[in-house]
Amino acid sequence: MEDLSTFQTCFIMLFITGFVARSVASIGINYGQIANNLPSQEEAVALVKSIGATKVKLYDADPRVLKALGNTGVEVMVGLGNEYLSRMKDPNKAQAWIKGNLQPYLPATKITSIFVGNEVLTFNDTALTSNLLPAMQSVHAALLNLGLDKQITVTTTHSLAVLQTSYPPSAGAFRPDLAPCLAPILSFQAKTGSPFLINAYPYFAYKANPKQVPLDFVLFQPNQGMVDPTTSLHYDNMLFAQIDAVYSALDSLGYGKLPVHISETGWPSKGDQDEAGATLDNAKKYNGNLIKMAMTSSKKGTPSRPNSDLNIYVFALFNENMKPGPTSERNYGLFKPDGTPAYPLGFSLASSPNDAVNNTTTATAGTPPLPPTSSTGYLSISSASSLERFRFLGASLSFLVALVMELLILKF
Repeated sequence: MEDLSTFQTCFIMLFITGFVARSVASIGINYGQIANNLPSQEEAVALVKSIGATKVKLYDADPRVLKALGNTGVEVMVGLGNEYLSRMKDPNKAQAWIKGNLQPYLPATKITSIFVGNEVLTFNDTALTSNLLPAMQSVHAALLNLGLDKQITVTTTHSLAVLQTSYPPSAGAFRPDLAPCLAPILSFQAKTGSPFLINAYPYFAYKANPKQVPLDFVLFQPNQGMVDPTTSLHYDNMLFAQIDAVYSALDSLGYGKLPVHISETGWPSKGDQDEAGATLDNAKKYNGNLIKMAMTSSKKGTPSRPNSDLNIYVFALFNENMKPGPTSERNYGLFKPDGTPAYPLGFSLASSPNDAVNNTTTATAGTPPLPPTSSTGYLSISSASSLERFRFLGASLSFLVALVMELLILKF
């Protein structure tokens, strides 16, 4: 196992940058384990706390992680992978899963949500799609039977490819072919009080059109931005425009009051030769600016929802060396497997690593690969639904063209 001094060095490296991270409820982190060289779960939790994150999104119910998160106060969202959907339609099996995998860690571990399935609607798999809502309903019914429904909500994550239109944000609309599937899911979520989760990656828009998409606009750098011609709202970054496009799409179906949470967003620090923008400097700017903005900005929300809290889960905690796909897939982490930063984010850690690891007696040399129970949708951001991402980018071409034209007009 890496000596703890490695983690202490990490804390010092971040501390000297001079920005102190304050814990805020709106910042979360995705903690995946598709790797064979990660630190212990206790050390990972120490790193979660170090960046000021108060929420963690897990892709399965790994008992080692759930135990390590006990008595930390960190809110935990647990995933039920796509491979579970057919079984979770059975309320008895759903209840057995909760009793066996989650209940033993309550209330010490603050489990607040279960996301059932990952980007199901854009996999073009009719069996998965037909199983999604029944599985969500069964899991909620099981929570109700166990008296946990007030504590734990049930939701699912979506790719931004569920949108047919994203520009201007006020014209955001879902794909017509998905509306019949989405409507009953949204009705269920409105009744049970769960948020709408979207995985949004401005990186993909830049990667597809690096000559057209202004880099500063996607990296939260100073720029002229764009104005929605319908609402006259000004946007200085692409992520907020994407979020408001989702709100508009929800509003068009009558569910505009559903809160939108960003369940994944991030930027790779390394990529293949054909992966434009996948650099350490761009990753540092995107994730550093995003986290810093959420922690220090006086603005609560987006231009169309200024009074709504930003709930964002950064992807991801670690670089994961066993993820398939292009090089970028293995380089989304804020941290390397040895616990050192992949790049300096510009803020200090909020606590000492000893706080989380002093009480453990079972530290290991690394985490072995997990059994194949993680959602297949999680294994590869780029390749698992590449067709749908291309489809999204095509649908958003009007956004890019209009944005470029507007910036040119502002410049001259």
